[in-house]
Amino acid sequence: MTDDVTGVPRNPAIVELRARIRDHWDEFTPAARSVCRSLSESTPERLLYLSAQELGVASKTSNATVIRTLQALGYAGLAELKDLVAAPFKTGLREERLRSRIESTGGDPKHVWDKVITESLERIEFLNAHMSMDSFKEAVRLMLEAREITTYGFGANYVAAEHLTLKLRRLGRRSRCIQTAGFRLADDLMSIEREDVVIVIAPGRLIIDAEVVIDRARSVGAGIILLSEQAVAERLAGDVTVAIHVPNTVTGITAEVLTIIVTTDALAQAVAAADTEHTLESAHTLETLRQQLGFE
Repeated sequence: MTDDVTGVPRNPAIVELRARIRDHWDEFTPAARSVCRSLSESTPERLLYLSAQELGVASKTSNATVIRTLQALGYAGLAELKDLVAAPFKTGLREERLRSRIESTGGDPKHVWDKVITESLERIEFLNAHMSMDSFKEAVRLMLEAREITTYGFGANYVAAEHLTLKLRRLGRRSRCIQTAGFRLADDLMSIEREDVVIVIAPGRLIIDAEVVIDRARSVGAGIILLSEQAVAERLAGDVTVAIHVPNTVTGITAEVLTIIVTTDALAQAVAAADTEHTLESAHTLETLRQQLGFE
């Protein structure tokens, strides 16, 4: 029995993958069986960094055959399989993951570019396939009715929170981004009111500060929109008003905030489209102020 995180027997997603392959083997074409062999022979660590095109080359088929085979196995695509395989790695050593990421890109600039683009597309496609429109629409409704929209994100996700706040302000929506942590955070939490909406961005995990932000919003009756991975979203489903699943990446090849930025852009655009006159009036005011400041 292999004990390290990369060992096949220790990765439940690989065990499940092999079970699905056995169940569907008789109904598969030779090409699909070739894809299955390549999938089942890959270690979890290697599978995380493979693209559909690379799997197509390895199995002497095509990336389209790879995707069709994965869908026949019950996966939305390669990104969903990677997301399941990645679970044990999320507590792995940072140095080991960094080494794997560097080795997977090979050092060639063109190969690095292709890797980043491929993973970006995979993550966005995965986001699209798993987005609940009911949750998305409810989040937009909450934002439209809010007295003030407060955004919160820690680490790299602060960038996404600040980005969303800026966009909402330009749309004429009262919004602020919490920029404090620890002792000073309490001062910012004091101003959250019942008519507000708090957007918490925490893709992979929750720190104590984020949990306190959610607790404070819940205690005053404010709406809470959580942008997070499936496991965190499911665990906090009863503590927030709306939970939106945004897939993270364990590889580090693309930025953690990639799918968060896409989601927040979509939320802001939906808010803008819901009240065209208010949006246009705000745009006119913004342009007038810029001209007064000397910007044409």
